[in-house]
Amino acid sequence: MNEMTALAGRYRYTPGTGVRDYPTSVNLFQRPKEVLRDRVSTLGKLQQKLYAEHRNSLLLVFQGMDAAGKDSTIKHVTSGVNSQGFMVYNFRQPTYKDIEHSYLWRYWRAMPERGRIGIFNRSHYEEVLVVRVRPEILEARRLAQKKFDDRFWRNRFQEIRALERHLGENGTKVVKFYLNLSKDEQKRRLQRRLEDPEKYWKFDPSDIEERTLWDAYLHVYQDAISATHTEDAPWYLVPADDKGTMRAIVASIIASELTALDPQFPEPTAEQLAKINWAKEQLAAETD
Repeated sequence: MNEMTALAGRYRYTPGTGVRDYPTSVNLFQRPKEVLRDRVSTLGKLQQKLYAEHRNSLLLVFQGMDAAGKDSTIKHVTSGVNSQGFMVYNFRQPTYKDIEHSYLWRYWRAMPERGRIGIFNRSHYEEVLVVRVRPEILEARRLAQKKFDDRFWRNRFQEIRALERHLGENGTKVVKFYLNLSKDEQKRRLQRRLEDPEKYWKFDPSDIEERTLWDAYLHVYQDAISATHTEDAPWYLVPADDKGTMRAIVASIIASELTALDPQFPEPTAEQLAKINWAKEQLAAETD
């Protein structure tokens, strides 16, 4: 078992455990930036093979409390990946058109093509998280279902598992990250936003309101993670209080999951080899 695989196993969700059982802060690396650079280099090489092979794809889902570091983590771990090979989707509040369809519709339309890495900054899991804590959002959508009881949420979990199973069976590996931030660290980050004029644009008054619902969000995250973690579409609970360490861990896990897919450059056919040899001969015969 190599270092990346061991690290991935350390933060992979274990059925029967609680979100609160996982640390929000760890001291793993002496130089996390160097670890990140190494993993990003590995990711870049694996992504090239994934893109060239054009057989499988990877979907990375990022969830977490406000200020957990989703944006910056995505930015850093993709810094060495060819931009043609991945797409990032930032899912904000659904539009009027989105809510006229099934809740999974807009996410389905964003799934990665073969050979590509898709990244969801927030995702279909918002539909069993935010709307569960704030049922008035669902009530305003005029759904066919009128009761948002335990059966309703069990059905949604089942539908999400079925979606992710379908993706896996058709070549898209789903890997899900919960960036595990402490309430104290969130407070510090929100305060820094309010003290720096260049970060005012990041501030949303709802961030303060949502803090009052911290325990409610932990509860629904617990239900969602335990209900939708599978061997083929795992959850990883990554300590997020230190951004440098978090990024290195996330990059290590992605590299481990991509390594397990074992992408390979396609072997040329006899016809392609003949054309390659012909091209070599033509170029070698050229004179200035």
